[in-house]
Amino acid sequence: MLRKGIALAALGLALVGGPALAAGGAATPHHVDFSFKGPFGKFDQAQLQRGYKVYREVCAACHSMELVSFRNLGQKGGPFYDPDYQNPNDNPYVKTIAAEYQINDIDSETGDVIQRPGTSADAFPSPYPNEAAARAGNGGALPPDLSVMAKARHHGADYIYSLLSGYREPPAGLTVSPGQYYNPYMAGDTTPFWTGEGHAPEGGFIAMPPQLAPDKVTFDDGTPSTIDQQAKDVAAFLYWAAEPKMEERKAFGFGAMIYLVIFAGLLYASYRRIWRNVAH
Repeated sequence: MLRKGIALAALGLALVGGPALAAGGAATPHHVDFSFKGPFGKFDQAQLQRGYKVYREVCAACHSMELVSFRNLGQKGGPFYDPDYQNPNDNPYVKTIAAEYQINDIDSETGDVIQRPGTSADAFPSPYPNEAAARAGNGGALPPDLSVMAKARHHGADYIYSLLSGYREPPAGLTVSPGQYYNPYMAGDTTPFWTGEGHAPEGGFIAMPPQLAPDKVTFDDGTPSTIDQQAKDVAAFLYWAAEPKMEERKAFGFGAMIYLVIFAGLLYASYRRIWRNVAH
């Protein structure tokens, strides 16, 4: 149990760029053609729904998203947005998801700590009652909140995808300590553990064993549940969690550019009209 806790906490340290064994180079993450990339990119709602399911069934056992509320799931651009419910608090699917969680609260009459079903206004809860319990269950490490993890790491969603799907058998000549796993996308320095020929391989060691497996999560839309698909979907979901207003931001930016182009044209036309009879 302790080893499992250490392994799960290691994912958090990896995602937040925790201390590596030494300054070294990790492999460059794969470039994934996510639908949200580019100036006109948008989230793929079906992918976000699959990614939420991977988070719920795999990641949520140790990691919270306390900066994300359940109602965010039903906002425009979110996994469960429904145009029939412009107020996400009224979205029945969001209400159902929230009710599946137990939220710590205080009884207003007795002052006792109680648990109640979640509501759309609640944030995603921590799987642990307090920091001490979280550290005790993870070998002393504190699993980080994943709310903005995709924005906190260089390469963002590409890095998360590559790390989760990038576990490899260690090359011959690389000594891996018990309870450690080789991952070329994990920051570290394998030189002290390398006895093979040539340069030491890229990457480092991570205490978390591979968390994804074929068919570990069943997707409701029938998408084949491969390791690659699970990693892509949860990476996309975590990017949405970090920037749920991305689509609105891009739309505003595009509108602002159009406004500036029109304004520049009007300004130039005014300049030509006002100074047309003045010698320069």
